[in-house]
Amino acid sequence: MVVAGFPLAPPTYVLFVLAAATLIVTPGPDTLFVLSCGIENRAAGLRAALGVTTGILFHTALVVVGVAAVYRTVPGAERVVRVAGALYLCYLGVDTLRSAGDDAPPTGGDGVREGFLVNALNPQVALFFLAFLPGFVGRGAGAGDAGGVGGALAGESGAIALLGVTYAVLTAVYLAVVAVVADGAAGVLRAEATGRRLDRVAGGILLLLGVWVLAG
Repeated sequence: MVVAGFPLAPPTYVLFVLAAATLIVTPGPDTLFVLSCGIENRAAGLRAALGVTTGILFHTALVVVGVAAVYRTVPGAERVVRVAGALYLCYLGVDTLRSAGDDAPPTGGDGVREGFLVNALNPQVALFFLAFLPGFVGRGAGAGDAGGVGGALAGESGAIALLGVTYAVLTAVYLAVVAVVADGAAGVLRAEATGRRLDRVAGGILLLLGVWVLAG
């Protein structure tokens, strides 16, 4: 059953929300980056969360317009993006290791930009969205089916956009909580020795993730 004006059957949408929430709370580079920024201060963590969320909307837009399909059809395209994303993760890891124990928080623009790049330059996120979002669309999502092929395509695009925005909202809420919790625990975490160790751990993990992505 499809509700009038809603591009997905409600049970399908609920299933997507449950699946997305489960995936979002699984720790990854996005969570790690927001956590490290949140330890500096709440505002920095929230800016990082905003950047990551913007990256998710970017990937959603790619899927909606079909650009992400280039990864599957153009030889070498996926590798180029993967190398770029891996090198950026390595850069963040090295930068975090170099500044271990430094209390200076990132600037507002940097937090948003870096959060966006951490997500947008991850080709695995693009491929995940390309496979994950359309999988929940199916025949029941064509709100414009009555309009023929054009209407069906419009309905599918609308459904994918809805799913992507939903995923972004859920991510924003979760990462905002991560940022606030990190800031709340910062009294302990900001201790010089503790902060240095956490920076080293975070930097090492980011560096390893970059190497892992680069290795494919």
